[in-house]
Formats: sequence, C-alpha cells, structure tokens
Amino acid sequence: MTAPHPRHRRALAIPAGLAVAASLALLPGVPASATEAAEAQGPAQAAPSVSADSASSLSYVVNVRPGHGPSAHVKRAIAKAGGTIVTSYDRIGVIVVHSSDPDFAKSVRKARGVQSAGATRTAPLPSAATTDTGAPKVLSGKEMAAAEAAEGQDPLQPLQWDLPAIKADKAHEKSLGSSKVTVAVIDTGVDDTHPDIAPNFDRDASVNCVSGKPDTADGAWRPSAAESPHGTHVAGEIAAAKNGVGMTGVAPGVKVAGIKVSNPDGFFYTEAVVCGFMWAAEHDVEVTNNSYYTDPWYFNCEDDPDQKALLEAVTRASRYAERKGAVNVAAAGNENYDLAADEITDPVSPNDSTPSDRVIDPSECLDMPTQLPGVVTVASTGAKDLKSSFSNHGLGVIDIAAPGGDSTAYQTPEPPATSGLILGTLPGGKWGYMAGTSMASPHVAGVAALIKSTHPYASPAMVKALLYAQADATPCTKPYDIDGDGKVDAVCEGSKNRNGFYGWGMTDALDAVTW
Repeated sequence: MTAPHPRHRRALAIPAGLAVAASLALLPGVPASATEAAEAQGPAQAAPSVSADSASSLSYVVNVRPGHGPSAHVKRAIAKAGGTIVTSYDRIGVIVVHSSDPDFAKSVRKARGVQSAGATRTAPLPSAATTDTGAPKVLSGKEMAAAEAAEGQDPLQPLQWDLPAIKADKAHEKSLGSSKVTVAVIDTGVDDTHPDIAPNFDRDASVNCVSGKPDTADGAWRPSAAESPHGTHVAGEIAAAKNGVGMTGVAPGVKVAGIKVSNPDGFFYTEAVVCGFMWAAEHDVEVTNNSYYTDPWYFNCEDDPDQKALLEAVTRASRYAERKGAVNVAAAGNENYDLAADEITDPVSPNDSTPSDRVIDPSECLDMPTQLPGVVTVASTGAKDLKSSFSNHGLGVIDIAAPGGDSTAYQTPEPPATSGLILGTLPGGKWGYMAGTSMASPHVAGVAALIKSTHPYASPAMVKALLYAQADATPCTKPYDIDGDGKVDAVCEGSKNRNGFYGWGMTDALDAVTW
C-alpha cells in the first residue's frame, strides 16, 4: 500500500479469479479475453485538450466569500500571482485556477478577499494518456445458464445475495421506486448504453466534470474503453432495470445519472468533485453516491494550507448540494482503519507523486467526502452479514452498513449465489463482480432513493432520519476474527443500536417502501 496509486473505492485486492464479469448467455460476439473485453466497452471518448504549458501547470482552488462572482480585486490578484481562472462556482465562492507558478497559492493567499487557496494535486496536470485498469474476466455461458431465476426475477438475480440481505426483493413486491427520483453516480463515468441502465438513465442530469468545468457533450459522462468500469458497476447496483435482462438494482424504478469526475489516469481531484456536487445540486438530484476519496490526500489536514483549502471547497459544494435537496452517500473506505482512533498511519498520500508514511489524527484530518458534515458514511458487510474484512469502521463515524462483499472464503453466500462479491453492470453490456465499500454505498443510495420515492416531500434531513431509524440494529461482532487465524482483526465499540462496525445497523429496503 505504499506505492503511489489512485485510491478510488472500487474493487479490493481479493484473490484473483473471484472478481469475474458476466455477459448474457445469448449476447453475440462475447469477447474471449480481458483485453477484448475492455475493447468491447465501446469507442474511447475524445481526450481533453491540453495546453502547451500543462506539463508544468498545477490546478488550484481559491475560496472567497460566496456571492455573484470573484471581485475585480481577487481577479487581479489571481492574474498577478500567475493564475488563469478556469471556472468559478459563485454560489459557494470556489474558483478553479491553473498556474505554472509553484508559489501561486502562497502568493494569492495574501490577497484581500481570499479566504483560502491550495493546490489540488502535487503533480502537474496530466496528459491525455490513459492507463488500462484491466477488465474482469467474462463469465462462461455454462456458468450463466446455471443461474435459474424464479418467476418474476431477472435472469441474474439468483446470484444477487445482497438483495435479500437488505430485503430489497421483498421491497420490490411493493414498489420499485419512482421515476421522479434521480440518483447521481459521482464516479468514473457511466455507460448509459448498457441494456440494464439505459431504461432508467437521466441524460439531463449527466455530465463530465473532469476538468472542473461541466462538459455536456453527448456521451461525455461515459468511461472510455481504457478507463475503470467502477461507475457503471455502481449505477447498476442502484438502478438496474427490472426488465427481464441481466440483474436487478436496489431501486429499479428510479433514475440514475452519470457525473464523471475521474480523469483518464484514475484520479478524483478536488475541482472535479466540486463540479460534480454543484452539477447535482443545480439539476435537482435527490441522492448522490460517492464511492471514492478525493485525491491526492487520503486524509486532508486542516493545519496544512493546501489541504485546508481543499477541505473547504468540497465541504462547501457538498453542503450546497444538500441544501438544494440531495442526500449525499459515501463509502467508508477499504483499509480496515478505525476512523475513530487517536491516530492512523497514512502511507499513500500524496498518491499522485511521492507518498510517505505520515501519522494523522482522523478527527482533524478528514477523508472527503466520507467524513464531511452531513454525508451518510457507509461500512461494508459480506454474505454472512459481518463487517467485510477490508471495511473501515469507527464509532461515531460509520452511520449505516450495507452489503459490499468480501472474499468468498471468508463469507460464503447461500446457494444459488456462488460468489461473496457484489454483482453489477459493466460497460459494453456486461455484468460482473466487485467488492468494497464502493459496492456498499450504492445499496444505501438505492434505499435512500426508495425512501424519497415513498416520501416525495421529505427533506434530506428527514430522508437520513428515516434511513437510520429503519436500519436493522446489528450488534458488535466480538471477537472479530474474519480469517479464522485466532487473532482479532478489528475491534468494535458501541451498543447494539449504534456501533463502530455497523452504525445504526443494516440498511432496510422493505421498511423504506412501507413506513
């Protein structure tokens, strides 16, 4: 974990062969290799243009008083410090700036009207090159045929142990959710051409925010063939249509939007995340799902001027989205950290240049958006309803738990399901397994969408209150020895009704449509 790498909350380092993709048995031209599978995702989107000086430029956020735009004085200060304004989110007072001057932030912080400023990365703006993150293996036709669906089920639903775990199968007998509710997947992009996503896709609420400025070109929200399928997987977990094809989402009657914030190299930078929340806020999105952390810092410390500025910018954006009606749901992370501990060693920050081991206080150095005020923080459980081996935890930090999968060897599902991971949609009309708190968060986002469907006039505060009240209280697992080696792997603190492993308990889809 000491090597620099992007830390989106997607699949875990679970034994090879467990993370497999599924394609419909009757789908023609199923690719035979991982490389072909990646290519089958479709043509790559056009790469963003890069200025001649981008190799030496950094991106910054400059935070000022919210209002009608940066003042003339602030604009002059930015220009004098060597910066170029890319865009400005006036309602929250966040300005996105590019500069090749390494002292830009230090200089502009001195200007009257600037409340904070900081670099959003530690490496220069990336080139248009992409990196292949790999594609899951395609499930064989024989394995596909073995999934025998009951009457009323989609073909792959027998493989979805996670649906009965939160009573979603029972909930669907009463309601599939309302098409007037949209969940925005702020992530690596969504393939809206997927047969399980297309029926429920909200094009108007979808966008590419990678540069920090909205790009509304048709299809700009899709991942390229070389980019991660993560966002598409998440979208299917939330709202895969109940249409006789593939799998079923937690809320298969609601709409889902794709807000792409991950760049071609797989990083989720502050300016993109701010853009994502602001876009969701201005397009009447009811729920956002955030299965990532904001690069390059796993934890952002208030005593660092750069990290403080990043914290302030994303906090302003997420709070604005909530004020505009969105419930923000986020994954807790996959390092088995106790986020309520006195200190944590962070070996991966900054992950876009040269990381070093640093000891932080997680009450003062925050994982964002996971630990931001108002955000619903989701821990992961496996097929035995125990905390996933990798899931972060922490009393007072974790709000709720949901299925995110685990190694099948640790938590084996009941037949007919065969994998302890979570089934989801993949680009190119495929389906496959992943695991992580990334997979837990969309279950809660889906349940929040069902609550909003049942109570269309409920405020975000009321939706969250119902979410927690309806959760099935789950006591601490003591001792927690998930691998059975006789050693305690994590310590749970708290009561049955609220504790560090499961928060208020396991999310409940049935209560969401009956209360």
